[in-house]
Amino acid sequence: MEERLQKILAGAGVASRRKCEELILGGKVQVNGETVTALGTKADPDVDEITVNGKAIGTEKKMYLVFNKPKGVITSASDPQGRKIVTDYLKGITERLYPVGRLDYDTEGLLLLTNDGEFAHLLTHPKHHVAKTYLATVKGVPHGSELDKLKNGIMLEDGMTAPAEVEYHDIDSEQRHSTISITIYEGRNRQVRRMFEAINHPVTKLKRISFGDLFLGNMKRGLFRHLTKDEVESLVKLAKQAGKSSAGKPALKSPADSHAKAAEEFKPKPRPKARPATKSANDRITPARPASGKPASTKSTAKPAPKQAARSSSRPASKAKPAGRAGANGSRSRKAGDSRRRGK
Repeated sequence: MEERLQKILAGAGVASRRKCEELILGGKVQVNGETVTALGTKADPDVDEITVNGKAIGTEKKMYLVFNKPKGVITSASDPQGRKIVTDYLKGITERLYPVGRLDYDTEGLLLLTNDGEFAHLLTHPKHHVAKTYLATVKGVPHGSELDKLKNGIMLEDGMTAPAEVEYHDIDSEQRHSTISITIYEGRNRQVRRMFEAINHPVTKLKRISFGDLFLGNMKRGLFRHLTKDEVESLVKLAKQAGKSSAGKPALKSPADSHAKAAEEFKPKPRPKARPATKSANDRITPARPASGKPASTKSTAKPAPKQAARSSSRPASKAKPAGRAGANGSRSRKAGDSRRRGK
């Protein structure tokens, strides 16, 4: 069955898929005696003769190790400066293994090694976002608001980080340093160290304690063990699920892209123009009633105050007239008396 050449090489344990692509581009891979430099080339390992630097590739037994890397060890298959490399600790292992991802020279903890290129590619591909948890000992004690910056994502020179899970793990009595548990879903170079530097709490010690659902446990520094079949299958399943959940989510590639996105999200939206208030049918037909209960006239009949004041001041004060029934009876009595005096 024909497959892409870099996939065949990675599956044979030559190197990781990315490294195999470099070997092809570098003209170090031959198929049936002809040098191949195109990455899209396909071959059938059961039919075609495939060689790397003149040596035929073989089918190695797949191997998966978890290793507790000590500080001061290079995560590489070789080092021109002669420093210790991780494979120096793999006593009794004859297969050619390579690390799954990297740990810095000064970082210790859980590191996976394998000769399965597909497995390594799956766990390290950026779209899969497999969780990795570290214990970071930093200078001072970061304030909660500073840790919130890491939780929400913080801007680094190569772009905005994905949200991280952060919590206090330990604080010394004099508060000169503290240990923070941080889980990230990316694999940028020195990412954890740069994140804490961004909040002015540089890392003094860093240890990775888990990769996905695989934990380092009590394994001593410099030792390794083989992964079980269930552990390998669990990591593969986790990576595939993470890849599906992250599909379609665009990554923020640069500080400029991140700032532009943030500016667009927080840009004030224009307010809609206010419409003139319209009167309801009741407002047009029924006039408002004053406190006396009588409808108020829609036209104002009040005269100007200065004229009323002038008119009232020019009239003499009039005598008070009797009001009501008493006034009416008194008027009739006076008329009757006048008639009797006149002989009527």
